[in-house]
Amino acid sequence: MKAIDSLRQRAAALRPRLATLLRRPQRWRSLHGLAWLAVALALAALVCLLALLLLTPSISDIRKAKADQPAQLVSEDGRLLAEYRWVNREWVPLAQIAPAVVDALIATEDHRFYGHWGLDWRRTLAAVVRTAGGDRQGGSTITQQLARNLYPEEIGRAPTLGRKLKEAVTALKIEWSYSKDEILETYLNTVPFLYNAWGIEVAARTYFDKSADKLNVLESATLIGMLKGTAYYNPVLNPERAQERRNTVLAQMKKRGKLDAQDYEQLKRRPLRIRFERQSEIAGLAPHLAQQLKRQLIEWADRRGYSLYADGLVIRTTIDGRLQELANQSVQQQGKALQQVADKAWAARGVWTPKNPLVQQLVRESATLAKAVAGGESEEDAAARLLQDAAFLSELRAAKTRVQIGFMALDPGSGAVRAWVGSRDYAQDPFDHVQAARRQPGSTFKPFVYGAAFAAGRSPQDTLMDTAVEIPLGGGQVWRPRDGNAPPSEEPLTLADGLAYSKNTITAQLMAQVGPQQVVQLARAMGVRESPLEPVPALALGTSPVTLKEMVAAYGTIAGAGRYRAPQVITRIEDASGRVLETFAPAAPEQALGVTAAQQLRDALRGAVDHGTGAAIRSRYGISADVAGKTGTTQDNTDGWFILMHPQLVAGSWVGFNDGRITLRSNYWGQGAHSALPVVGSVFRQALRGKLIDAQQRFVDERESTWGSRAADAAGALRNWVYDLFGRPTGEQAGPVPAPTPAPPVPAPPPSAPAPEDEDERPEITEAPLTPLEQVAPRPAQPAEPPTWVTGPDEAATALPPADTGAPEPAEAPRPGVVLAPGQPIPGVVVPSLSPR
Repeated sequence: MKAIDSLRQRAAALRPRLATLLRRPQRWRSLHGLAWLAVALALAALVCLLALLLLTPSISDIRKAKADQPAQLVSEDGRLLAEYRWVNREWVPLAQIAPAVVDALIATEDHRFYGHWGLDWRRTLAAVVRTAGGDRQGGSTITQQLARNLYPEEIGRAPTLGRKLKEAVTALKIEWSYSKDEILETYLNTVPFLYNAWGIEVAARTYFDKSADKLNVLESATLIGMLKGTAYYNPVLNPERAQERRNTVLAQMKKRGKLDAQDYEQLKRRPLRIRFERQSEIAGLAPHLAQQLKRQLIEWADRRGYSLYADGLVIRTTIDGRLQELANQSVQQQGKALQQVADKAWAARGVWTPKNPLVQQLVRESATLAKAVAGGESEEDAAARLLQDAAFLSELRAAKTRVQIGFMALDPGSGAVRAWVGSRDYAQDPFDHVQAARRQPGSTFKPFVYGAAFAAGRSPQDTLMDTAVEIPLGGGQVWRPRDGNAPPSEEPLTLADGLAYSKNTITAQLMAQVGPQQVVQLARAMGVRESPLEPVPALALGTSPVTLKEMVAAYGTIAGAGRYRAPQVITRIEDASGRVLETFAPAAPEQALGVTAAQQLRDALRGAVDHGTGAAIRSRYGISADVAGKTGTTQDNTDGWFILMHPQLVAGSWVGFNDGRITLRSNYWGQGAHSALPVVGSVFRQALRGKLIDAQQRFVDERESTWGSRAADAAGALRNWVYDLFGRPTGEQAGPVPAPTPAPPVPAPPPSAPAPEDEDERPEITEAPLTPLEQVAPRPAQPAEPPTWVTGPDEAATALPPADTGAPEPAEAPRPGVVLAPGQPIPGVVVPSLSPR
């Protein structure tokens, strides 16, 4: 308080003197007045300097910028999966940069670099004089340029006095913090060179296909010459300007004694030779996963006061590096084989032509046409021109017909994600086909229908007739699911075999009895929690798009005896010194499906691998372990799926194209059993051989311990006893259930197409794709006697009559079969609620 009072007294004493100076200006010209003016100016300068020091990066920030360490995503076994970098840059020490690069830089940008402390006063004054005379000149030193490169937001690039002052102060701080060689090293590693090439090392690879230590004088001069204006002197687009600028740099090197006159005369006549190739970022083993985690990690780092790009964080994951590597190899191998099929199919004569309506539509949707229209050309003229441009059509075909693959694997016992491959090549296909892509799952969705039925009390040994099915959709329309071109066998088929052989007719009947809403609820509880599901009858055959991640997680619920475990990737985050900052525990399991029903469903899916549509797992890949799985194929063979379960690993793959209008144009290769199954089969075979999973592990049946489960077991035993006495609910004759009529053999692919491993061991059972809703036709007139669903010796359920649509009588009477209304109950069975818990 005394100090404050003292300051107030002094200020009060100064006021009369200041007032006197203002009233008598001649006092300013006195020695006393000039002294006061000098003090005031010095105080003002000091205040401005302090403000600049506070508004510019601190010395600690500058030192930290040079030592930026990107966060690393690491597998469970310590392998590097990806790095989170600001830009595509590879830092190299000054000793690994060609001396000609340093000579060219200093000679051209700052020849007194070793003689100043960040500011070249002579150059600055010369630049001011020339700029005032109308010839705008830059006077920045290498250190000042580095300040702008390191802190573009804090300093800016506007040609203002404030910006120049900030730049100068920051340059002084840099000189205080770094040695001259460190400044050169930092500058050359941070300067941009276009095409996402940052730093001299990536620039050397981009423009000359060599490392920075191998650059010669001409190449060094070309790259340093770009620094005056990377776009204007771009050697790829503006080679003449780039060569002229290169020669200017050579002239400066001669002037500063870094190049003798004879060499200069020879070199300046040399042509500009560029070996341009864009450099992809070092992606690591799991770049798609890293991209999916990026936002979550940035939010975490922001909350905790860390930088994902600079603080050297280590993110530990559940990924098994060995399994991830096997998955990458399998995706590459199968993708290459299927690409040959696609290339041959779409390059066939008369397919990719200007007359093809699909090609015309793709041209109209292309970015090239949009750019032409934006430039003033009419859409019709641009489309007509592009349709006659053979080179453009070839590029468009290559882009649109590139085969895409996604793969994911997890541990069903914990939910830990073990492998994640989002596409064949992250540089070409950065779109993630595991979590970001939603595609129709086809028959891989059928287990939800059977799971709902088993939860409602149905048994895998219950039978339904393999017969033609009609399901009213309202509005006078019906849906007639078919199993390809093969006619129904008109024989009873167990539910277990209906799933194993992927019979659409059986699944559609079961869906109508259980009800779409119950199936949706079960799918939600089991893991399909993000994609919208439309509760319609056709959902039974997988018409609602879902992600591969959701489907693999849901199959993990089946493998886990009905317990859903949310997929987990991150286990803990450490700082650069190894100190654990946070750990992440797996989510608690949720009982989504009863243990008994889940085990019945799993056992039924064993049949798909043992003798159904996934039999190639046994015959072609020789996998004898206890596994169960399901194939999936959508309309026109657009999407191929396969998911395989083992007690320690559940893995799934999707194969298709980014554009759903593009297919493999092959009834053989387009099926999930031939497109997606080899990806999973190869990974499992190698994982078993490498003992990444135990071939001796088997699924263990559990017993439900609740009173409800015991009552259900007793009811099931009584029900089976009644069936043994009076027959099962389809009225089949005594004796074994006949096998379904096999589908006609698939013709072998053409000799030029790549054949699958052990082609003679192809599975005999092929899967029919779903019938699309677009092909739903008005329901034909009913036969005189409405068909019935026979449920037992003494009971029958009469089909609901159709609405009168006035449709003409078909030329041929429809095949008598089953007509089921959606949600029609199974006699004597009450479907419980399956809302997610």
